[in-house]
Amino acid sequence: MFSNIRAVLFDLDGTLIDSAPDLGAAVDKMRTDRGLPSLPLARYRPMAGAGARGMLGEAFGISPEHPDFPALREEFFVNYETCMTQQTLVFEGVAELIEQILQRDLAWGVVTNKSARFTDPLTRSIPLFASAKTVVSGDTTPHAKPHPAPLLEAAARLGLPAEQCVYVGDDERDIIAGRAAGMGTVAATYGYLGAGADIAQWGAQGEIKSPLALLQLLYIA
Repeated sequence: MFSNIRAVLFDLDGTLIDSAPDLGAAVDKMRTDRGLPSLPLARYRPMAGAGARGMLGEAFGISPEHPDFPALREEFFVNYETCMTQQTLVFEGVAELIEQILQRDLAWGVVTNKSARFTDPLTRSIPLFASAKTVVSGDTTPHAKPHPAPLLEAAARLGLPAEQCVYVGDDERDIIAGRAAGMGTVAATYGYLGAGADIAQWGAQGEIKSPLALLQLLYIA
């Protein structure tokens, strides 16, 4: 499907790594610290891709517009910093996918909305990311996804035009950003899709139900 591709860029949470257990643990501690009952991981998993907004929304029914949200978000961040490498794992098939990408002489990298405060130590702790050519966090550029700026920054760091890159993500904002940047776009349907997600409406050029399925979409001239 994609030709003349020289790099593959990925979202992080829900695309390359399953960080839901640690994200859920961080926010659930906030509940139990307040004497509230623990919630099962199944409640948190669909919201993991939405970061603090999703986690706090599920745990406390609170939105970013609530006056207490900033303080609760920082408490969540502090909790997450202490546990973010305890249960997070690379999705099955991702290591093999990256190996195949490298064998095809393609570069790869990460573009995430996770702030560098978490992205940097997390990716350093996982050997897979040693071969990534670039890691762009949510606060690397003035705008986060769905703005195309982070994706364009990644392409620039790789020394490639955007049209020679494919972006893979599990959220609609990933596809919006990729399209706006002029990249090929692939929706990862194995990620943190919330209830009611209508992937067909995202406008991605491809969909994959597993990481290794991406290889079928890459044509190397």
